[in-house]
Amino acid sequence: MVLVFRVRGAGAGVFVKERGVRFRFGAVLLAIALLGTGCAAKGDGNSVAARAAATDKLTIGVGFDQPGLGRKITDTWFEGFDVDVATYVAGELGVAAENIVWKEAKAPDREAMIQDGRVDLVVATYSITEARKQRVGFAGPYFLAGQGLLVSQGTTNITGPESLDGKKLCSVKNSTSAQKVKERYAKGAQLVEYFRYSECVNALLVRNVDAVTTDDVILAGFATQHPELLKLVGKPFSEERYGVGLRREDADGKAKVNAAIEKMISSGAWRRSIEKHIGPSGYPVPAPPAITER
Repeated sequence: MVLVFRVRGAGAGVFVKERGVRFRFGAVLLAIALLGTGCAAKGDGNSVAARAAATDKLTIGVGFDQPGLGRKITDTWFEGFDVDVATYVAGELGVAAENIVWKEAKAPDREAMIQDGRVDLVVATYSITEARKQRVGFAGPYFLAGQGLLVSQGTTNITGPESLDGKKLCSVKNSTSAQKVKERYAKGAQLVEYFRYSECVNALLVRNVDAVTTDDVILAGFATQHPELLKLVGKPFSEERYGVGLRREDADGKAKVNAAIEKMISSGAWRRSIEKHIGPSGYPVPAPPAITER
C-alpha cells in the first residue's frame, strides 16, 4: 500500500494507491473531523448548565402581566413566584440575579422561544403536557395548580364549567385551559382568545366576555387586583403541573434544574416565596410537588 499526499489544488487530500486503485480519503477524513467537532459543539451548546458556567449569564422567559407570579414592574425589576423560582434556579447554576436577561414568554411563543434559542429557560406558569414534551423538555414540576373560572362580581349564572354553554369564554392562544373546557365541559361555549391573560381580564371588566379561564392561581392574582369587580367561582377542575421549560435533549440541564427546585423546596425559600407573592390573594398554599420529570 502506498499513501500519496497532495497538498495543493482541487485534488488535495490523501490517497491510498493499492494495485492500481486509488481511494480518496481527504474529503472523508475532513468530513469526519468536522462532524465530530460539530457534535461536540452542539452538545455543549444545548446544555443550559454549560452555557451558564461559560458565560455567567442566562436568558429566561417569564410572564410580564401575571400578578403574584410574573410581572414586569420596570425594565430592571420583575417580581412574582415564577420570577423567584427562575432566580433561584439561575443562582444554583452559577448565575447571579443581575446577570439574568428577562424576556416575555407569551403562551403561544414558549415552545418556539426554547427551540430557536431565544431563551435558555421558561418559567411562566408552563403546564407540563405530553404534546409539549414532543417539542421541549421540562424539569419539575415546581408547583401544582388547578384550572378555574373568573367572572364579574354580579354574575350568578356561571358557577362552574358546566354552566358555560352559550357564554363567551376567554383564554390565551395555545393554552391548555380553553380547549380543556370546550372538550370536556362546554362544547357550546364561544371561545375568545388573546395573547395575554391581562387582555382577557380587561375584556371581562368591560363585559366583552362572560368568563376567563386559566389556572386558579393566575386568576387569584387578578381577582386580588380588582376584588370589588371580579371573583373566582366553582372548584378547581384540573391539575396543572408547572415545569421549567428547556431544550428537549438537555438531560444534564434537566437534572441540575431539578436539583435546584428540590433545594429551593427543602430550604424553605419555595414556601416563603409563595406566602409573599400568592398568599395575600387568599390562595391556599399547596404542598410542594414531587419531581416527576427526570
